Amino acid sequence: MSVDTRPADAAPGRPSRQALSALLYRRGRLRLAGLLTAPAAWLILVYIAALSALLITALWTVDTFTGKVSTTWTLDNLIQVTTDPVYQTIALRTLRIAVLVTVVDMVLALPIAFFIAKVASPRWRGVLVVAILMPLWASYLVKAYAWRNVLAEGGLLEWLGINSPGYSEAAVVIALSYIWLPYMILPIHAGFERVPDSLLEASSDLGAKPLATLRLVILPILVPSIIAGTIFTFALTLGDYITAQIVGGTTQMLGTVVYANVGAANNLPLASAVALIPIAVIMAYLLIVRRTGALNNL
Repeated sequence: MSVDTRPADAAPGRPSRQALSALLYRRGRLRLAGLLTAPAAWLILVYIAALSALLITALWTVDTFTGKVSTTWTLDNLIQVTTDPVYQTIALRTLRIAVLVTVVDMVLALPIAFFIAKVASPRWRGVLVVAILMPLWASYLVKAYAWRNVLAEGGLLEWLGINSPGYSEAAVVIALSYIWLPYMILPIHAGFERVPDSLLEASSDLGAKPLATLRLVILPILVPSIIAGTIFTFALTLGDYITAQIVGGTTQMLGTVVYANVGAANNLPLASAVALIPIAVIMAYLLIVRRTGALNNL
């Protein structure tokens, strides 16, 4: 006489949960496919579809009489943003600001991350990490307007006897460097934690000076972490427009042009064409970084 060992909650003709678990345990690729299906579908629907829609919109035009978007295909928008000296100047300015913000954050993040990971006591490390994360809990607008007050005429800088750059490109670099600094500190801090203390002690025992240890021992290990931080700061700065509007004065960035064409100008195709510039720049940067092999060690 046969005995039915199927669980009571298993419906006739359907595999039990145990059988499904066993199947997933034996088939690693099936388990991986199940885990990646949802995020891959989200990536395709939200990111790739959005980029495709952006590219398609950039190939449309605006009816000069009605002001409505016309689905007539044209390359005029792409030609305009790549050949017009005004857009070239704005693109170069945006790229310059992004590079400056990235360099400033990297210079500030290296000693801060080193102190937290290698100098501070274990008790203070957690406190300092929380202190680094605290600005991320504040509103972006609050931080930008705070810098507007600091940089204003008669503001905190002038009260301290420091000449304020005013509302200018330099002010945009200063404000964005502060806003994105935690995104540079955190990956570099994680990289410092992967550096064994024994390597530093061995370098010191062999007579290497601190700068030589930094250049020959620490930096080669930190390269992937530094690149990860630069990706955050560089990409976020390329797409920013709010800080430029708040503290930039007459400084225009690509994001500012996109915002203006989506809003007052009501020229969505031209805004889409301009938005493709920072996307192309960051994709080129990621391709260069990938060819160096630095991302393989993250």
